[in-house]
Formats: sequence, structure tokens, C-alpha cells
Amino acid sequence: MSVLRSVLLLSSLFLLLEISNAQWINLNGPYKGTAIGSFAVKGTNIFAGIEGIGVLISADSGGNWTAVNSGLNTLRVSCLATSGTNLFAGTIGGGIYVSTNDGKTWTSANKGLADPAVYSLSVIDTTIWAGTGNAGIFRSPNNGASWTRLDSGSANWTVTSFVKNGTTLFAGRNGGGLIRSTDEGASWTKCDSGITTAFFSSLIVKGGVVFAGGYGVFRSSNNGVSWVASDSGLGDINNVSTLVTIDTCIFAGTYPGGVYLSTNNGASWAAVNSGMANAWTYTLGVSGTNLFAGTGSGTFQSRNLGTSWTQSNLRLTNTSVSSIVSKGSVLFAGTEGGIYSTLDNGMSWTPLINGLTNFNVSSLASSGIDIFAGTDGGVFLSTNNGLVWKAVDSGLTSRPVKALLVKGSNLFAGKVGGVYLYTNNGTNWTAASGGLLSHWIIALAASGTNLYAGDRGGGVYRSSDNGTSWAGADSGLIATWVTSLVAGDTNIFVGTFLSGVFLSTDSGTTWTAVNKGLTNGATHSLAIIDHVLYVGTDAGVFLSSNSGASWKAVNTGLDNTAVYSIAGGNGYLFAGTYGQCLWRRPLSEILTGMVEPAVQHSVQFSLQQNYPNPFNPSTTIRYALPTRTHVTLTVYNTLGQQVSTLQNGEQEAGYHEVRFDCSNLASGVYFYRISAEKFVQAKKLLLLR
Repeated sequence: MSVLRSVLLLSSLFLLLEISNAQWINLNGPYKGTAIGSFAVKGTNIFAGIEGIGVLISADSGGNWTAVNSGLNTLRVSCLATSGTNLFAGTIGGGIYVSTNDGKTWTSANKGLADPAVYSLSVIDTTIWAGTGNAGIFRSPNNGASWTRLDSGSANWTVTSFVKNGTTLFAGRNGGGLIRSTDEGASWTKCDSGITTAFFSSLIVKGGVVFAGGYGVFRSSNNGVSWVASDSGLGDINNVSTLVTIDTCIFAGTYPGGVYLSTNNGASWAAVNSGMANAWTYTLGVSGTNLFAGTGSGTFQSRNLGTSWTQSNLRLTNTSVSSIVSKGSVLFAGTEGGIYSTLDNGMSWTPLINGLTNFNVSSLASSGIDIFAGTDGGVFLSTNNGLVWKAVDSGLTSRPVKALLVKGSNLFAGKVGGVYLYTNNGTNWTAASGGLLSHWIIALAASGTNLYAGDRGGGVYRSSDNGTSWAGADSGLIATWVTSLVAGDTNIFVGTFLSGVFLSTDSGTTWTAVNKGLTNGATHSLAIIDHVLYVGTDAGVFLSSNSGASWKAVNTGLDNTAVYSIAGGNGYLFAGTYGQCLWRRPLSEILTGMVEPAVQHSVQFSLQQNYPNPFNPSTTIRYALPTRTHVTLTVYNTLGQQVSTLQNGEQEAGYHEVRFDCSNLASGVYFYRISAEKFVQAKKLLLLR
């Protein structure tokens, strides 16, 4: 081959690589559905129960999965079990459901069940055992037709597991330790001699030996009279979520350590995680000699007893990314399902949920040392790159927290009821809301000595004394629904829900609309990266290199989706979207290799999926109208009964948003329906309490 030909081929290769990189790419993560609660096998079908997703079925050994939720009034599925031709699903809030046709349809099976929060189901001989959150243990000898409560010695603790060894029945409780019964559950006694923990999540029997997994593994060879620790090789990985057996092997699913194997009846353990992208293992399932692991990144399968793992097609990527922050080379993403980090610019993700008690994350902030997360349950702090979180809520009087801002040694939180201040050297939050107590603050920014707060419906407020007092700063700001704030050297920008971007050059005293070329006014996020301004809208990403005087769409390869968060890091621009995870694009390519005119996105009739979904107690519904018309927006329950009218009247063309408050409704599935001229569409929403 000639030198010239080699050069041409290399040049062509580099050109192809450059072209292939010259657009947005979907990072296929972070992943929704991290709480994969259980597996069940029925014939050739495998079923997965997933918190917030429901039940999925695979008929090809985990290659593909399909949701089978018809008739389930809640998708909070915690456990699965099979009995004969029946498939049972235990849920949190809906009790027990049964399907006689492999999940195609479900019916309630709660007769006699006093607690709708079911955490475990086990079929032993011909009896089904159910463990609940507060009412103890229930038994059904008639395939779920009715249940009898057997709570002597078992109530007031979450019952997580059952197993039977000979004539002795064992139950594990989360916080209440182990109990056993020799009279088919009529009475129970504690059996914890030698056990150093009260938290258990899994029980198995192998060769007459009983194994209990929780904070460590314990085994008993005398039917629970005494127990010994069986942790050799597990090291510090003591959070054992599940135990299963195949032939002579015992497998332990742990978090954050992944899967461990013992071939000597628990005397020692060794990690078996090769090929598993996410080691956080919440459940294990067995189908023949195949082993399935439910992790924070979906399902993995091993056909060789854990020697190697391959990804099954259960990567539920339809999650929304509400916040992004970088700390050095580490990128963090806050989602409706928790916090994730990536060390390779989004190609692989690690869930960071240890200590996190609320997973609906609205905001992230970094001090350069610590990471803070604002959630529907308050603020959490991590001092070790997200490996462990702890709540820092003392003095924080209400939730949710929608905005966080680090300013020097101070952390500010925006929420319903104004702004709160937390100093890094202190232990309490103090109100910094003089004049803002009745406002819902969803955006914060700082410039010089000034602090700015964006109110959902109230415009922009400014404080020059660290939040002691606030004053309105919205002259010229024709839109009061603020979605985002960002401050540059001398300029401050505010994003609004329907009216685009506004600029202030005088510390927020006056504002001017800067929307030339911005074809969508529904803005959600703003960022300044190397003096270039970026905005995320319902129609993708736009940039301005002249302080908003003109905008250019930069959406090649990006689906027409709402961009809720924007951040720069490691030479990339990252965009967190509604329902389609995280995307990235090289900053250098956006700025120098891009020739893309702004695309005109014409407004058409549309009804978007509510956000968040699932929700509690309120959610937002968005829709678009191409012309002024009469609009009816109503909500129905699963019986077809109308429960709310959200809109009934004439509305102007453009994008609209309605807040639906369900404080007076019960948990469950509802439907919202829009009717405008000939456009009629309905979508499903889910209220979870």
C-alpha cells in the first residue's frame, strides 16, 4: 500500500470519526428502576418486579422484557411468587395481586389482608406466606383466595423473608431479628442466639443448614437454636440483600459489593462480578442453571455460575435528569430515581444511594469538596464523592428543596417558604427569607455581593445581605414564572416558563427580553460555560455568544425533547432531559465545527406526559395549542369517573402548563384527557403516597 493511500485512508478515518462525534449522543443512562425488588420463574417465562415500574416478563431468558401491568392499581411491586398456574405480586400500598395468565391481567387478592404494604411472598408446600410492613405475617392455604393473620410475636416489624426447614418455619424481620414457628405459624419465638444484627432480608436452606442474610450472613445447623457468622471473604461488604442456591453453590447479592459465591456451604466467599457494570445488587433470581442479578443498572445474567455476566435488556433509560454538577473529572446526575456518578463522561454509571432516603432529586451543588443534593425529602450531604449521604435537615422546616447554591462557605436552599442558609461549619439551617416566606423559590444565583432568587409565579428577588432581607427585582420582566437563573461577570440571565430569556445589566434592577432566534419560550435551564450562554428548552438546546442578543439551535442528533439541566465538564456539554436521560456533545465541536441555522419549530397540538410521574401530591401537565381555541382538560380514575377539571375555556396559542394537586385523592392510577377542536388525547399518571 502506498504512503499516499495510507495517508488518505487515515484522513478519511479521522474525518469519519469527527463526523460521527459531531452531534449529540444519548448516553443511555442514568437508569430508571434501580429498586428491582424480585424475580420469579414460571415455566419458560421470567418475571421481574420493579419499584415504580411494575411487573415485566421475559420469554427469551432475559433478552427482552415487556411490562404486564393491566389491572395493577399500583406499580410499587416489591415481591413476586408463583403457585401452580398463579403468579402473585406483592405491592407497597395495594396489597397482593394475582394473575392466572402470566401477567396479562391482574386482580386483587386481599381478602383478609389487613396491611396493604406487602414486602415478601413465599410459597412453601401448598401454603403462601405474606410478610407485611406493620401487621406481621399472613397465610393463605387456598392459593390466595383468602388470608389469615398470624401475628403472635411478629407484628410491628417489616417481615422480609420466609423459609422452612423440616417442620420449623423461619421468618426474617427488618429490625426485629429472626423468629421461628413449629406450629405452622400459630405462634412465634425469637431465635437469635449468636446473631449480632436485627436486620434480615433473605433466608434459604441448603443441606439442612439455615442461612440468614442481612447485615452479614449467619448460619444455623441446629434449626435456629444457635447461629454463627458466615462472612469470611465478604470483608466490609455486609449488606446482603438476597441469597439463592444452584447445585452446590450459594450466591449472595450485596450492595455495594455485588455478587459473592460460596462453594463450601458458606465457610468462605469470593466476589464474582466480571462483566457486571454496576455492582449494587438488590436481588438474585434462578432459572434452571441461569442466574439473574437485579442491579442499579438493570438486569445481568450469568450462564456459568457467576464466572461472567452479560447485560440483559432491562436498561430502563426513560428517566428524567433534573440536575447535573461536575467535581473535577466526576460528573453527578440527579434524577427522579436518585443520584448517579460517572468517571467516563457518561458511558457507565454508578448509583449513589447509600444513606439517601428520598430519591426524587431536584438539585445538586458542589463546594469543590462536598456534594449537596436537594430532594423532595430535604437536603443531603456527601463528603466522599457520593459514596455515603447523610441528611442535613436540622432547622429546615419544609420540603421539597428545589434549588441549591454554594456561595463562599455558605449553602443556600430554595424551597416552598423561601430561602434557607446553612454554613459549612454549622449544624443547622436558618431562615434567610425576609420578605419571601410565602414564595416557592426554584432558582438561585449569586453575583458579587448580591443573591438572586427566582420564584415560581413571583418573578425575581434580590438580597444584598445574605438573605436577611429581599426586595423585588423584576422591572421589565413580563413573565413571573421563573425556571432558572445564572450570573456572569456583569450580566444576570433569567429563564422563564413561556417567555424565554431575560437579561439584566444593572444587578437585576431592570430586565430586557433577549430571545432573537430562540424559537421556543419554554425554558428550563441556563448555564454559562467559557463566556458562552446555553439554554435548555422544550425544543432542545440553544447557545448565544453575545449575551443573548441572538441564539442558535445546537440540536443535531438530539431528539426534540425538553432539556431540564445543562452543565459543562471535561470538554463536553451535558444535557439532562425529560424522560430520555442524559446526552453529551463536545464543546469544541459546538463552537467551531457547527454551522446550523436555528430551526423553526412550529407549534402543534400536543399533550406531554406529566412531570414528575409517579408523583405525590402534585404534578405538572403541559400542552401546546397552534391557535386560540376552547380547551377542556379533565382527570378520571380507573372507573371512568371524573375527579377533576383542570381547564375549561378559551386559551391563546402557545405552550401552557397546569398544576394538578391530588392532596384529596387516594394513591393509584389516573388518566388526564385534553379536548381542543378535533384534537383529543389521554395519558396515564400515577399517584404514590
